[in-house]
Amino acid sequence: MQPLFWLCVALRIVANPLSNVFQKVLTNRQASPLFVIGITHGLLAILCLPLLAMSPPPLSSAFWTNMAVSTVLAVAGNALIVQALAISDLSFLGPVNAYKSVVSLVPGFILLNEIPSCGSLAGLTLIVAGSYLIVDRDKSASQNVFVRFFRDRGVQYRIGGLVLSAVEAVFLKRALAASSPLTAFTVWSCAGFIVSLVAALVFSKNAVKSQLRILQANRLSCVALATTTGLMQFCTLMILTGFHVAAALALFQTSTLLTVFLGWRVFREPYIARRLVGSAVMVVGAVLIILSR
Repeated sequence: MQPLFWLCVALRIVANPLSNVFQKVLTNRQASPLFVIGITHGLLAILCLPLLAMSPPPLSSAFWTNMAVSTVLAVAGNALIVQALAISDLSFLGPVNAYKSVVSLVPGFILLNEIPSCGSLAGLTLIVAGSYLIVDRDKSASQNVFVRFFRDRGVQYRIGGLVLSAVEAVFLKRALAASSPLTAFTVWSCAGFIVSLVAALVFSKNAVKSQLRILQANRLSCVALATTTGLMQFCTLMILTGFHVAAALALFQTSTLLTVFLGWRVFREPYIARRLVGSAVMVVGAVLIILSR
């Protein structure tokens, strides 16, 4: 594998959990998910506008159609993920990312009648087992552990965001076939700002002034969020251009353990030992599914 591949994977593994940390910091300070996504894309767009002028994107309808769909999915998916972070622990939601590999099995099973391999079924079993481990143990709770897990609003939002981001990746891959990673990144950043701005004005128009004050007061966190998100997205696009995508996706799962650790270290979230063990089990399951496809 090329050194650039390893660099992109390493940066992606670190950038993704850090991006989640800054998203949670902002939502803890009453920032709305749509405005969090909007300021992220807005700051990236400021950086990317000169790049668009120097290297205009292709005019093909295939590129713009795929970028338009992927941008809408990206904003919607990220808004759900940020909303999940606003109401649940980072160290609890991080392991849920393993379900993205499960989501990837569903289209093949439904549309192509692809029967999951033994490795995929073993991976699914491990992910379910890990889910059992990360749920808080409350002896007074009458609900089954798995019922509590899947009824948790944060988990529901997170899984919804994962589904949208999985579909987004398909359209991004198609757009990359007609452009370069840098071009796709610049259009993704600028178009994402337009989409998130429209969404914020439609769904939260009465909160614009108060939200801008919150973002202004936390401008360093906003810059840090834009930096880590931009780094994560650009590295992802570089990997999608033709590197060993299955291996990269498997390695991405290790960021889950870093996410759990940061949840404990930054936000003092509880149950760190159990959540780390559960996360490790889910990571192994996700890797099995990815490498068995």
